[in-house]
Amino acid sequence: MSTEVPAPQMSEYKRLFDLTGKRIVLFGAASGIGRECAYALAAHGATVLTADRDEESLQGLVAELGNDSEAAGVDLLDSAVLAQYAASVGPVDSLVFTPAINIRKRLDDYTDEEFDKVVSLNLAASFRLIRDFAPQIAANGGGSIVGFSSIRAVTIEPGQGVYAATKAGMEMLLRTAASEYGAQKVRANAIRPGVVETALTAQLREDTAWNEAYAGKSALRRWAKPSELAGAVVFLVSDASTFVTGSVLTVDGGWTAQDGRFDPQL
Repeated sequence: MSTEVPAPQMSEYKRLFDLTGKRIVLFGAASGIGRECAYALAAHGATVLTADRDEESLQGLVAELGNDSEAAGVDLLDSAVLAQYAASVGPVDSLVFTPAINIRKRLDDYTDEEFDKVVSLNLAASFRLIRDFAPQIAANGGGSIVGFSSIRAVTIEPGQGVYAATKAGMEMLLRTAASEYGAQKVRANAIRPGVVETALTAQLREDTAWNEAYAGKSALRRWAKPSELAGAVVFLVSDASTFVTGSVLTVDGGWTAQDGRFDPQL
C-alpha cells in the first residue's frame, strides 16, 4: 500500500502567492522600501493597513492601493500610541516593519543620546511591535511577522557598530518570536538587505567614492532598488513560505557571498 502524499494540484500552487482577504499591517509605508512593499502586497490582493509617523504621505498611497487599505499615523517611539493602535486595528494576518535609523560614528565618538536614539527605533520599537502584534496574529489563526534587518547584522565596517548591534538583536528577537509563537501558527522571519537606493542613502550615493565602493562590493556590482525587496516580503507573508520561520532571507546582491572586491587572474 502506497504511503505517498498526493501531490498538490497545479491550481493550488498558483494560489501560493495569493493574498486576497489577508489584512497586513505595514509600518514604514510612507516611503522607500516600505512603500514598494505596500504596492506589492496590494497587487497580490492584500488589504494593507499602512502605518507611519508621516500619515499625510499615506493618504494618497492607500487610494492607489485599493482593497480597503487604510492609513494610520503612528509614532513607533511612543509605546502607548503603538499599543493603542495594535489593540484597535482589528484582526491581523501579518505584520511587516521597515523603519530604522543609522548614525555613522565610531564607537568612541558616540554620545549616550545618539546611542539611545538608534536603539530606541531599531531595537526597542521592533520588540514592541512583536510583543503587541504576535498575540493578535495568533488569536486570528496564525500568520507571519517580517522585520527588515541588514547585512550589518553579520558584517561590519567602521562607524556602523551601534546600527549593526541593533540589527543583530532584532534578528534574535524574531527568532525568539518564531520559537515562542510557532505552536500558535505564527511565523517570524527577517529580511537582510544590502545597500538600497532610498532617501536615507542619498547622501552616500552622491559621494562618488562611497557610491562606487558600495556598488562594487556586491556580486551584481550595483545598488538595489527598493522594489527588489518587495518580492521577499510577498513570499514571507504568503502560503509559499508556510514552513519558513526563524530564518533570515538575505537579499544583498551577493554582498556577503564573496570576499572583497578583488578579481584575481585565475
